Amino acid sequence: MPSEPKARIAVTLDLEMCRNYPKREIVEWDYEKGNLDEPTKRYAEQAARIVRDFGGVVHFFCVGRVLEQADVSWLARLADSGHPIGNHTYDHVNMLASEPAQTQFRFRRAPWLTEGRTTEQILRENVRMTTRALDQRAGIQANGFRTPGGFAQGLAGREDIQRMLLELGFTWVSSLYPPHPSGTPREAPGESVYQGIVDALRAAQPFRYPTGLIEVPMSPISDVTAFRAHYWKLDHFLTAIRRAVHWTIEQRAVFDFLAHPSCLLVEDAEFRTIRAVCELVRDAGDAAELVGLDSIAARV
Repeated sequence: MPSEPKARIAVTLDLEMCRNYPKREIVEWDYEKGNLDEPTKRYAEQAARIVRDFGGVVHFFCVGRVLEQADVSWLARLADSGHPIGNHTYDHVNMLASEPAQTQFRFRRAPWLTEGRTTEQILRENVRMTTRALDQRAGIQANGFRTPGGFAQGLAGREDIQRMLLELGFTWVSSLYPPHPSGTPREAPGESVYQGIVDALRAAQPFRYPTGLIEVPMSPISDVTAFRAHYWKLDHFLTAIRRAVHWTIEQRAVFDFLAHPSCLLVEDAEFRTIRAVCELVRDAGDAAELVGLDSIAARV
């Protein structure tokens, strides 16, 4: 008799700098997303150790400009420890941009950087260079692709982008982030918000596009949506994430925890959320497992 399927829970962290962190007035990171500071790197490494202690891995997605920094040994250590590292584009570009100026703040400020290239060429090169940088600088083979930002429909209707990613060697993408309620900024979320987040998880389950590219969606609520956009308290975030993981385990579904070390080191310095996710999976026994997104994609 076949065993009952397990819930598959992934902890994913995007290696980039986030505007408004570590202080609200900071916005320059929009132009240098890959210039990771030391606290962000340390948080990423400690998060990886915590999840590893629970028998899982963290699936990281790295902005390519990170590889220009003087020391990338910390990134190589993550990979050597078994944590998959995916491609997050070189400059954190908008994969659904319709013109060059829309691809990135940096290119709007300095348009000569993309002069003479089409939007498609800019996007393709941003993805290609990141795969190359990971390999050449750190000996890392890119494991999957995540779009900067999440899209309500993922890459549906954008067969051109789907084909581009397939041509660049990717079999799966993480691009869909479903719509969900978040409440009023600076106000505590109510029951309708928490339930709305759980309800949105049904739209965050993996599937295959007609082109054959597999989508492994991001699950709500992300740290930047909760903390940066709506000024949630950590306890609010913990409540939402715990309820989402409980639902996922009950339904034997998929949950892709989406966060950023550059945000969490300010909002959750003691790793309470990551520990909570891991503890829920541990306590579920054979009903759940901590996995990377590649493992989830392999079963679609």
